[in-house]
Amino acid sequence: MKILSITALLLVSASSALADQSVEVMHFWTSGGEAAALSAVRDKVVAEGVTWADAPVAGGGGDAAKTALQARIAGGNPPAAMLMLGQNIIDWANEGLLGNVDALAAAQGWDAALPQAVQDFTKIDGHYVSVPTNVHRTDMIWASKAAFDKIDARYPTTWEELNALAPKFIEAGIIPLAHGGQAWQEAYMFEAVAAGVGGAEFYRKALIDLDDATLRGPEMVAVFDQMAALRGMVDPNFPGRDWNLASAMVINGEAAMQIMGDWAKGEFTNAGKLPGTDYACIPVPKAKGDGFVYLVNSLSLFTQADPDRIKAQEVLASAIMDPAVQIAFNQAKGAIPARTDIDLTTMDTCAQGTSAALATNDAGGAAVPTFAGTHAANAAVVGAATDAITDFFNSEMSAAEGAVALADAIAAAK
Repeated sequence: MKILSITALLLVSASSALADQSVEVMHFWTSGGEAAALSAVRDKVVAEGVTWADAPVAGGGGDAAKTALQARIAGGNPPAAMLMLGQNIIDWANEGLLGNVDALAAAQGWDAALPQAVQDFTKIDGHYVSVPTNVHRTDMIWASKAAFDKIDARYPTTWEELNALAPKFIEAGIIPLAHGGQAWQEAYMFEAVAAGVGGAEFYRKALIDLDDATLRGPEMVAVFDQMAALRGMVDPNFPGRDWNLASAMVINGEAAMQIMGDWAKGEFTNAGKLPGTDYACIPVPKAKGDGFVYLVNSLSLFTQADPDRIKAQEVLASAIMDPAVQIAFNQAKGAIPARTDIDLTTMDTCAQGTSAALATNDAGGAAVPTFAGTHAANAAVVGAATDAITDFFNSEMSAAEGAVALADAIAAAK
């Protein structure tokens, strides 16, 4: 009986220690599809005996979350994990505030499972300071099949075809382009147009190299010409609209199209809509025939002093990288898994097409990192550029004036 009592005591003690493990996750995944995706990670973490402390900050672009994070860090109370993008991760790593899960990554073979494009924004100076959930494609059009059927039109393959559809939709009582008038959304629209009109080489020179001559050149004016055409396709109520509400306009047939990253697909999935049957997922027209703009989502790990919190971070990291979780997460999120060693046959045709397009464009040197998501340039440059882009979209500024304003803003912020 004494041995049994000691054993029982040890089990209770182990259980109590496990119960003390918790992980606080700060993020801006607050739409229906995003919340459904995150639940796949949360459920795995909780199943491992770790308490999940959810810390959402509303705002699809993440600006409010960044402000909240800075306040937490200033107060000496960073979360265990934070959703952040691109060069923001590199900045926090350089500040010495991020921990790592290198031992776990080595044991689980992350180097072999993750493409270099993902490692560039998760493995900083040789350390895995961030854990990738997915890869998004940002240069996408989401189209209502019902809206296109109503005007008996095909999905556009050129910008000229897309522009010609607008008056036909208006005549049919359909808004041509659903858009949320928030600065970050206009920045993502801009990079999609830049990749579509100018191609991958132009995109790289303008938005990665920040070449002044390219920023002021005729191809950039052409990009702003197309942006001007798009600003004529939105409804008067677009200012301030959240991105998922714009997606809902396409889902319910009120609008024909939305230009948005493939996180929008999560809203269609959450609404029970099927690709091909209810909507189309197509890249923006590619005038130069190439280009794929990618964004890596990941949860970055802030240094913890408590061993239980460190262990909880490792449980979180392992859960994120679990192949089954990667599939479930991305089925809900609308993206593709960060891992390249996963069978995608259970995912929908949009995801399979995106995965194939990434492989093709990456092999051809035409996969480029998101500018709006601070992968291609630092936050100061992106912020200045975003201000210029949104000023253009919400004005009657000419395309030539827009190109000059963008070039001037980037030059001042470099």
